[in-house]
Amino acid sequence: MTSKDLLLERHGHVAVIRLNRPDKLNAMTADMDRMMNDFTFTINNDASIRAVVLTGNGERAFCAGSDITELDEYGENWEYRNRFDARMDYARAIHLIRKPIVAALFGYVIGGGLEMACASDIRLGTPDSQFGAGEINWGWHGGSGQTQYLTRAIGPGNAARLLLTGERFDADFALRTGLLQEIHPRETLESAALALAESIAAKSPIAIQMTKHMIRVAQNTALDVGLMVENDSFSYCMTTEDSVEGQRAFAEKRTPNFQGK
Repeated sequence: MTSKDLLLERHGHVAVIRLNRPDKLNAMTADMDRMMNDFTFTINNDASIRAVVLTGNGERAFCAGSDITELDEYGENWEYRNRFDARMDYARAIHLIRKPIVAALFGYVIGGGLEMACASDIRLGTPDSQFGAGEINWGWHGGSGQTQYLTRAIGPGNAARLLLTGERFDADFALRTGLLQEIHPRETLESAALALAESIAAKSPIAIQMTKHMIRVAQNTALDVGLMVENDSFSYCMTTEDSVEGQRAFAEKRTPNFQGK
């Protein structure tokens, strides 16, 4: 499935979402917004896709956010509030992907680009990565999870400093505060992200999706509730065919062949 500005590629059990407007710093248009929501539906409903890599083409930017020349495409304020109902919220679309997402980030990761990065599960960057949420400089704040994701990722104090000033921060700060998990040279970034996604995709699809879900639960519930939900999830995983296969493979000292059942 392809379009000129946004691509969906396949590498075995890994889907690659690729932003493809490098001459415009991979800024997102309204059409790309709608297609990202289509990609979410495709990925969630294709059992052969087990993990996702999110990245972009070019050298200057993973994504500079929304194309500001197209903001009128989202309508008046109430239409803007309900934009996800019209399939017009690309960061929310990333958030709703149930498969684990590895983001391969480089250059500018700004505004909505930062929101997409934060909505991913694991984030790899490059030494020249520059992150920012500059909306405060123009009279608004991010509306697709910026205040929520960044606060959870790097803590309220760090988030407040960056969101209230609009300052940009570099890859070292992102790594130190937990926004990035690894830093790679630009030339090996995508291969590192793909290798990581492939290693995840080799696990039981049920177990990896349930684990992603439980990490989300841990971010949003009290510990006692989370422990109960985790036990229910664990109990379900232990009843699957994949669990039986994993136990047999362990006993037979071989690699499991998981089928997602």
